[in-house]
Amino acid sequence: MWSKLPHIVLKYRLILIISIFLFTAFMGYQARNVKMAFNFNTAVPSTDESYRYFQNFKEKFGEDGNILVVGAKDSTLFQLENFNKYKELSETIAGLEGISNVISLPALQKIVKNQDNRSFDLEALMKESPKTQEELDALLQEALGLKFYAGQLLNPENGATLILINMEREVLNSAGRNDIVNEIKKIGEEFAADTGIDLHYSGMPFVRTIMQQKTNKELRLFIVLSLSITALILFLFFRSFTSVFVPLIVISVVVVWVLGTIGLLNYNITILMGLIPSIIVVIGIPNGVYLINKYHQEFAKHGNKPKALSRMVRKIGLVTFITNFTTAIGFLVLVTTDIKLLKEFGLVAGINILATFIVSIILIPGILSYLPAPKKNQLKHLEFKAVGKFLGLLDLIVHRHRYRVFAVTAVILTFAIIGLTRLYSVAYMVDDIPEKSELKQDLYFFEDNFSGVMPLEIIIDFGKPKSTINARNLRKVDRLEKALEPLENISSPISIVSFAKAVRQAFYNGNERFYGLPSPSDRNVILSYLSNRDGDAGLLDSFVDSTGQVMRVSLKIADIGSQKMDSLITNVVQPEIDKVFDDEKIETAVTGSTLLFVKGNKFLIENLRFSLLLAFAIIAVIMAILFANIRMIIISLIPNFIPLIMTAGIMGFFGIPLKPSTALIFSIAFGISVDDSIHFLAKYRQELFAKNFFVPVAISNSIRETGSSMLYTSIILFFGFVIFVFSDFGGTVALGLLTSLTLFFAMITNLTLLPALLMVFDSGKRNQKIHPLIEHYEFYIEDDDEEIDTDNLLIKKDDPFLGSTDR
Repeated sequence: MWSKLPHIVLKYRLILIISIFLFTAFMGYQARNVKMAFNFNTAVPSTDESYRYFQNFKEKFGEDGNILVVGAKDSTLFQLENFNKYKELSETIAGLEGISNVISLPALQKIVKNQDNRSFDLEALMKESPKTQEELDALLQEALGLKFYAGQLLNPENGATLILINMEREVLNSAGRNDIVNEIKKIGEEFAADTGIDLHYSGMPFVRTIMQQKTNKELRLFIVLSLSITALILFLFFRSFTSVFVPLIVISVVVVWVLGTIGLLNYNITILMGLIPSIIVVIGIPNGVYLINKYHQEFAKHGNKPKALSRMVRKIGLVTFITNFTTAIGFLVLVTTDIKLLKEFGLVAGINILATFIVSIILIPGILSYLPAPKKNQLKHLEFKAVGKFLGLLDLIVHRHRYRVFAVTAVILTFAIIGLTRLYSVAYMVDDIPEKSELKQDLYFFEDNFSGVMPLEIIIDFGKPKSTINARNLRKVDRLEKALEPLENISSPISIVSFAKAVRQAFYNGNERFYGLPSPSDRNVILSYLSNRDGDAGLLDSFVDSTGQVMRVSLKIADIGSQKMDSLITNVVQPEIDKVFDDEKIETAVTGSTLLFVKGNKFLIENLRFSLLLAFAIIAVIMAILFANIRMIIISLIPNFIPLIMTAGIMGFFGIPLKPSTALIFSIAFGISVDDSIHFLAKYRQELFAKNFFVPVAISNSIRETGSSMLYTSIILFFGFVIFVFSDFGGTVALGLLTSLTLFFAMITNLTLLPALLMVFDSGKRNQKIHPLIEHYEFYIEDDDEEIDTDNLLIKKDDPFLGSTDR
C-alpha cells in the first residue's frame, strides 16, 4: 500500500485537492450549526444515583442554579434618594423578559393573615416609594423584624443586602440568558454610576454566562494566536514563505473540519471543546515540518523534484500515519469514559487528528508539485549551524557520556518521584477564574457576607401525601436545620420550617417573639391556614412538591474546594441527616449542582486515570506491532514515561493540584511525545540496514537527520501549547504550560536517553526470519525509487509538477 501511495497522491493530485476543498466547503456549511454550551455540563454519568436524584429534584422544584445574585454593602444605600433608586433598579430588573421573580429589600413580601379566607397571603412591605427618611427607617425596621429573611436577604450585622433574581427555566439554558445577564449588568452599572454604590454579581447563571462568553472569546483568540506563532516559527526555521504557506493551508482546512464535525455531531462548544481547533493547529504543524524537511533533504541530494516528492511521501507517509494515530489515541481513549464532556472532546479531537494525516498527505505534496522547485536559499535551514552544533553535542554526549545520561536521569527521576508523592487532588467550582478577576472577588463578597452562593439541596420524602406539614415531621426538620446553621461556609437553611415559623409570626400580627414552629396551642389553626392553598399556586410550592409528600431544605455553600466540600457533605451534613431521620420510611438525599460538581470531579479524575492507562496499553501494542521486539518496546516507552513523572513531580513541588484540566495533560502529552520516538526509531532502523547494523553510526546519522525535525516540531509544540497561558481560565493555563513542559522534557529524553539506551541495550542484530512493520518504512533500493518516480507517475513534459527541474 505505502509503495503505491506516492503514485496515487501525485498522479491524482488535482482530483484529490479538489475533493478536499469541496469537503471543506461542506464542513464549513455544517459549522454554521455550532452553538456555545449554555446548559450545566455535569461530569457525573446519567446512571449514577446522585444524577438521578438531581434530575428528580429538577422535575419537582425546577433548577437549583437559576438564581442570579446582586449584592451591595454601603451605608448610603439606606439614604432615601439612593434607596428609592435601588427600588427602581429592582423593579426594572423584575420587568425584564425571562425573569420570573425578584426578591429584594425594596420588593420585600411579608406574610399576612387573611381571616376571611382563613389563609395567609403575601403583601408588599413597600407598596410605594417612601417619601421621607423617617418613613424609610420605619419600613427598614419592620423589614429587620421579618426573621424569615435574616441571613438570606439581609445581613443584620453589617447591612449587606441582596437582590435575588430568578430566571425562567427556558431562558436559563439558552442564548437568551446572556442577553438578560448583560442587560442586568448594564442596568446595575447605571445605578452604580448614579449613586456611587458598588454592586457585586454572582450566582450560577452569572458565573456560567461569564465563563461561556470567555470561552467564545478565547476560541477565536487561540486560533489566531496558534496560527500566528506557528507561522512565525515555521518562517524562522525554513526562511521560506512557501514552507509557511503550505502547512497553514492544511491546518486551516482541518480547523474547518473540526467545527464541521462539532456541527454534524450536534455538540456544543464547551471550555474543553473550544481548545480543539488550537490543539489541532499545534499538533498538525509537525506533519508539515517532517514532510517539508524530508522533501528539502531529498531535493538537496539530487535536485529532482518529482523524485524528492515521491520519496517524501514514501519515506514519511507510513510513519506520519503512525504518529498521528498514536497522538489520536491520547484523545480517543476518552471516548471510553462514562462522561459526556470527555467523550465529545476525545471523539472530535481524535477524529480530526486522524483527518490531519489525510489532508497533509494529499495537500502538501499536491501543492508543492504545482510550485517551483526549492531554491538554494530555501534549503539553507538544512545546514543551520546552530542546530548542527547542538545535534553534534547531543551525539557526543550519547556516545561518550551515555552512563552519565543514565545517572542524571536517575537523579531527576528520584526528585520527580518525591514531588509525585506530594501531589494532591482538588478543584473549585469557579477554579478556572483568575484570583484577581472581578468575578472571583465578587464571589468572595458573597462568601464573606452570606456564606456563599453555590446551591446545595436536601430532599426529604416522608412517604405519605401531605405529611410535610405534620407537626412531628416539622420538628425533625427544625432539629436538622439547627444542627446545620452553625456550620462554617454554609448559609442558614430555608425550607417549609422557615415558612411555618414566618407564618406563626404573621398569625400573631408580625410579632418577632412568635417566630417559631406552631405550638400545641396554636398548631391546629395555623396548619389549617397553611392547608388552604389553591392548587399549585399556593405559598408552599417553592418548598414542597404538589403531593405534599416531598420537601426541600435549601442551603448555599461557599466554594471551598472539592476536598472540603466532599468532607463537609460526607462527614458532617450527611451524618446529621442520618441522626435526625433514623426512620426507615423516610428517604433523604443530598443533591444539587454543588454535589454533582464534587462527585463529577472524582469521576473525571478516575476516568482520566483509566484513559491514561488505556493509552499506555494501546500505544505499547502499536510499538509491539511496529518492532515485534519486547526490548525495543521497553526502550521506546521509557523516554516517554519519564517526562510524565517529571511533570507530576513539578506539580507536587509547586502545589499544582491534580484536577480534570491537569489530569488531561498526561494522556495528551504521552500520545504526542511518543511520535518523536517513532520517528527516531524508524530512522534508526533504516540506518542499521544501510550501515551493516553498526549501532554507533546508525545512532549518529539518526540524531543528525531526524534530530532537526524533532527539534523544530518540539519547539512548535512547546510554543503552541504555551499560548494557553493567555487564557482567563486557570485550568487552561495549567493545561498549556504543563503540556508544553512535558513535551519539552520528551524532546530531551528522546534525543539523549533514547539513543543512549539503544547504544547500551541494542546489539543491532536482527532475526532475518521476522519482519516487523517498521521494516516497511523507507526500505527499498534507491534505483527502484527513481524508476517509480519517473515511469510510474507518467508525468507529461509540460506538467507543472516538473517545475524547473529536469528529468
